[in-house]
Amino acid sequence: MKVLFFTKEFPPHVYGGAGVHVEYLAAELAKIMDVDVRCFGDQDLKKEKLQIKGFSENLFDFNDTDDKIKPVLKTLATCIQMNANPVDADIVHCHTWYAQFAGIISKLCYGIPLVITTHSLEPLRPWKREQLGRGYDASSWIEKTAIEMADAIIAVSKETKEDVLKHFNVDERKLKVIYNGIDLKEYVVTTDTSALEKYGVNKDCPYVLFVGRITRQKGIIHLVNAIKYIDKNTQVVLCAGAPDTPEIALEMEKSVQEAKKERGNI
Repeated sequence: MKVLFFTKEFPPHVYGGAGVHVEYLAAELAKIMDVDVRCFGDQDLKKEKLQIKGFSENLFDFNDTDDKIKPVLKTLATCIQMNANPVDADIVHCHTWYAQFAGIISKLCYGIPLVITTHSLEPLRPWKREQLGRGYDASSWIEKTAIEMADAIIAVSKETKEDVLKHFNVDERKLKVIYNGIDLKEYVVTTDTSALEKYGVNKDCPYVLFVGRITRQKGIIHLVNAIKYIDKNTQVVLCAGAPDTPEIALEMEKSVQEAKKERGNI
């Protein structure tokens, strides 16, 4: 059996949870079947049962395109390019709307069953209009089309399953919940505190920890704005990834600097 993954993220170009998810899922499936990963980037790797091929988003001229819709058009062009190479998989598995157009094309042009894993849903992220403008309507349409034509849908939680049923016209029998897993050999309980010491976190004092991207979806702005209500003896540790937009990066920077005026343990 052979599975084809379409994904925007794959190592070394990973910025969010979906990329981590696909990395580990591909590695595990490669133990029992052939895995073909097609992603955005310059990756080019072939192992015994795992083949990884990156596709550039810069193959076409979008220099004169509106900055907000440019990411959507580049995404669509890349998804088409990923299907230009022959597809001989038994199943196509897509992750996030960025790769779902590639899955739509594969199902229609190659007649291959389509599986969609829903990590998050466009109807629940209206703030993306700040980032994409009318491109948000396009990304929402792509997601709706892919989910409603999929042969199987995986939700990463019961809540996500409920959201899929609420926002899309799908047969519940096609929808299964599979929680995100971890590699138990890699993620183990440790008493090592060197990471805390490296970043100046006092291990003898309690702390609130945030881990995630700087995006409205993760709620980090709400946390930063609420710091003034947190006990001043409690540290606040923000392990934050790349911001979605320059605007939210600036908002985040200003909010953190404002909070630091009242306390030095952020």
